[in-house]
Amino acid sequence: MDVRPLLVGSEVIVRRAKPARGDLVYAMIVESDDGDHIVVAGPYSDSTPGDLGYVRFDPADHFVEHFWRSRWYTIADVRDPVRGRKGWYCDVTRPAEVAPGSIVSTDLDLDLWVPAGAGPALVLDEDEFEASGLPSTDPSAAAQARRALDELRDAAQDGFMTLLP
Repeated sequence: MDVRPLLVGSEVIVRRAKPARGDLVYAMIVESDDGDHIVVAGPYSDSTPGDLGYVRFDPADHFVEHFWRSRWYTIADVRDPVRGRKGWYCDVTRPAEVAPGSIVSTDLDLDLWVPAGAGPALVLDEDEFEASGLPSTDPSAAAQARRALDELRDAAQDGFMTLLP
């Protein structure tokens, strides 16, 4: 594992590895890296809106994404064009793989959406997680994924103040 911090202000290519659906690749700017927790920021990664039913991501939205080399999740703080918070999109993932200029985050098909303001947190894609086969092919990783989801749900109670600076 490469623990050399990424250079603040530099561009980094983020690859969200999604084995069942193809990877999502986009550029962000490094805001901080303490050797474990990496913060990157930039616009929504698609040029067309993404309406998920419970939230709509627009090309002018701003994302601040948090990756860890040691934790089994990522957290994206999603903001509208004037930086009003829409909510947090959390992916259960393997710990981030980091190299100079790149972050690879392997998605484990289990997500959590936490809306800003009122509304319950939504656990997403549990069916995809089960269908991925991970619970039967790698029970240890599946258990880590479930623990990560529980940690995210707990942290959502205080707006992720315990996890995010």
